[in-house]
Amino acid sequence: MRRVEEDVASQPGCWLRAAEVAAASAGALPRPGQTVAVVGCGTSWFMAQAYASLREQAGHGRTDAFAASEMPSRRSYDWILAITRSGTTTEVLDLLVRVGKAATTAVTADPATPVADLVEHLVVLDFADERSIVQTRFATTALGLLRAGLGHDLRAVAEQGERALAVPVEPWVGVEQVTFLGRGWAAGIAHEAALKAREAAQLWAESYPAMEYRHGPISIAEPGRLVWMFGEPPAGLADDVAATGATFVTSDLDPMAHLVVAQRFAVMAALAKGLDPDRPRHLTRSVVLRAG
Repeated sequence: MRRVEEDVASQPGCWLRAAEVAAASAGALPRPGQTVAVVGCGTSWFMAQAYASLREQAGHGRTDAFAASEMPSRRSYDWILAITRSGTTTEVLDLLVRVGKAATTAVTADPATPVADLVEHLVVLDFADERSIVQTRFATTALGLLRAGLGHDLRAVAEQGERALAVPVEPWVGVEQVTFLGRGWAAGIAHEAALKAREAAQLWAESYPAMEYRHGPISIAEPGRLVWMFGEPPAGLADDVAATGATFVTSDLDPMAHLVVAQRFAVMAALAKGLDPDRPRHLTRSVVLRAG
C-alpha cells in the first residue's frame, strides 16, 4: 500500500482518539457564546469552514473561517483557533504574531514547531500526522476533535468511516472531470475533496455550495463526468444532473465519512494515471515563505 492509502484507512480509529483528546482539552476550545475566528491554509482552511458552520448551527456563537492570509485585521474576536498540521506555515505564524497570544489555540500534529510558542493553548494530534505529503487523516481528525467539542458522537461517524473504506470507487476512475458539492458545513468538505482530486490525481475538479451549482457550473456537466454530493442533495438536483448525462454520486454517509470515499477515489485515479499520490508535483509538507 502507498503511505496515503494507509493514512486514509486509519481515519476511523483516529477519530475515536480525537474524541478522547477533546474531552481532555475542553479548556483549550472555544466556549459557547464567544465569537471565534478559525484560520488555516489549504486543507486546514476547508476544515475551518466546516467547523465554523457547525458551531453556528449549534448556536454556540458567531464563527468565521478565514484563510490565514486573508483574516481582516480590523475585526476582533473572543478567540482565535488555528489549524496547522505542520506548525510552520508562514501565513498562520504571521497571523498569530499579529493577534497576540491571549485567547488563542492551535491544533497541530507537531508540538516541537514554532506555533507552540505563539498560542495560549496547544492541542496536539501527533497520532494523526501523515507520512504522505497529501493531507488526509490529520484534517479529518482535527475536524473530528472540534466536532466532539460541539457534542457530536464520533463513534457513529467512525462506524460510517469504516463503511466508507469498503465503497467501490473503481467505476469512477478514468472520468474526465468531477464537481464536488455540499450544503452548510459539507460545503467545506466538498472544497477539500476537490483539492484532493487536484493534488493527488491532477484531475479537473471543482467545488461549490450545492445551491450554487445550477447558477452556471452545471453547464460543464456531460457524460463521462461526475457530480459528487456530500450530504442531502437539494430537491431536483439529481434529476437535473441526470438530464446532462453526467453521473450523480451521493451517499447517506456522514459527509466526513463520505470524504474518505473521495480520498480513496483520488488515490486510485492517481495510480491509474501512473502518478505517485504520496508525492504530488510542486507540493511540500508545509508552505514556508521567504521573508521580503
